[in-house]
Amino acid sequence: MNIIWLLVRESAPQVVLAVLAGLVSGGCSAKLIALINDAVKDPLQPGLAWQFVGLLAIALLTSPISQFLLVRLSQDAIYRLRLRLSQRIMAAPLAQLEGQGANRLLAVLTDDVTNLSNAVFAIPFLCIDGAIIIGCLVYLGLLSKPVLAAAVVMMLFGIVTVQLILNQAQHYLRQARNEQDQLFQHFRAITDGIKELKLNARRRQGFVDQQLSVSADASRRDSISALNLFALATVWGQMLFFAIVGGLVLGLPRLMAIDPLVLSGFVLTLTYLMRPFESLMDRLPVLLKANVSLQKIEELGLSLEAQAEDLAAGVLKPIQLFQSLRFEAISHHYGGGAEDFCLGPVDLSFKPGEIVFIVGGNGSGKSTLAKIITGLYSPEDGTVRLNGDRVTPANLEWYRQHFSTVFVDFYLFNQLLGHEATAADLDGRVRRYLKDLQIDHKVEIKDGQLSTTALSQGQRKRLALLTAYLDDRPIYLFDEWAADQDPTFRALFYEEILPGLRDRGKLILAISHDDRYFDLADRIIKLDYGKIESDWRPLKPAADII
Repeated sequence: MNIIWLLVRESAPQVVLAVLAGLVSGGCSAKLIALINDAVKDPLQPGLAWQFVGLLAIALLTSPISQFLLVRLSQDAIYRLRLRLSQRIMAAPLAQLEGQGANRLLAVLTDDVTNLSNAVFAIPFLCIDGAIIIGCLVYLGLLSKPVLAAAVVMMLFGIVTVQLILNQAQHYLRQARNEQDQLFQHFRAITDGIKELKLNARRRQGFVDQQLSVSADASRRDSISALNLFALATVWGQMLFFAIVGGLVLGLPRLMAIDPLVLSGFVLTLTYLMRPFESLMDRLPVLLKANVSLQKIEELGLSLEAQAEDLAAGVLKPIQLFQSLRFEAISHHYGGGAEDFCLGPVDLSFKPGEIVFIVGGNGSGKSTLAKIITGLYSPEDGTVRLNGDRVTPANLEWYRQHFSTVFVDFYLFNQLLGHEATAADLDGRVRRYLKDLQIDHKVEIKDGQLSTTALSQGQRKRLALLTAYLDDRPIYLFDEWAADQDPTFRALFYEEILPGLRDRGKLILAISHDDRYFDLADRIIKLDYGKIESDWRPLKPAADII
């Protein structure tokens, strides 16, 4: 799909109106050239000046109208494309997004959408130039069809040869764009791994020499090749244009009889066409880059849409009375070869008002189980039931609304979103929680906006816990929440916060390695390489459990 079709698909009636206005403007411009040519023949023709003024006024009116319409259309198209891409990403299964990789998604949402923005800004001017070219060719046909035929043959030769060059240039653009995905991965390594790079000079130099510079150089070489070909196409097109004019003036009169006034009209018109043709050639690199980006966007959009989840348009509220959560023979498989991993089959049941610890070694499947429990992963086999109702793709979005979570790789929004309370009530609750969590001296709240999220990891986790409090869902899941807390606050979490949630009738699922506090759980589920090794209720000191 090309960028022109993107505009047509988004708003066909407005595109037609804008193109018609552009055609009128281009036709008037071509007619102005015809009038000038007529004035050269006979400058004293009656009414010639009034025709000139009238056509000039129409061109001045319709040209900006066409440009204004197309500017609005193009920017609306980019706006909708950004929203649609974001919505598709949010609707895609988590496992699919993890397979795509954050670097690929970021490259599409930044570079590719920017390329489209640059291209759609040029489209209004291209439409005007195209209308002028069409109008001038029509006028040339009125002057002399044989001469026009000769000019068109030479133009077609030029178009074909230029297109061959552009096809090769687009090939290099695609290669450079593919390298961008790898570059974004390296850029993330710089931002996320800056401490490790600073503390190890050899690692840093190896990263620059063996990864970053290799990808950057490949992108540079492909971009240079593409831009060199664009320059060649531009120069070749300009030379062909002069060759056409020279052929008409110097060669064609030797082959057929041509009225000198007709020939001068052709030369004048073709000379006028130099500007729109040069404008077209100058904007071709932007358009071709945009088409490469649009192909990338469409590939991503279609691949994500193929497995898209049915996200509800409105707000789905959890059930009023949570009674049970069951997992019947569920299993989930991922990886391949040496990294093949299978969770399950797993049979589990939970009820409100209990604290459940999920324990096990690294790689035992705790995080995978947490994602299945919360509905972020869909089990390949088995059944999930909430209050006896089976969870299916049709009600998966509703099912997820029952969970308040803090994962290890949580994200903090600086605006507290999705709450029905008034700003004043919300701010009051947040201030109380900030005080309880002992970070009120670090963070302030105003109109639902947190003053900062730039805190230590332990303090950021407390803010994440605060947002989970505000969600107030029937089921809470904490993924190693206490790992970054000081001993005092770790004890507070296990001895006061979790029991407090249990007393409110919540189901608490906590992934934990803190064996010191295992005796505070109502139940402990131990995983070992995707299987449930034990599921029991501790009745003795934690030291004897291990």
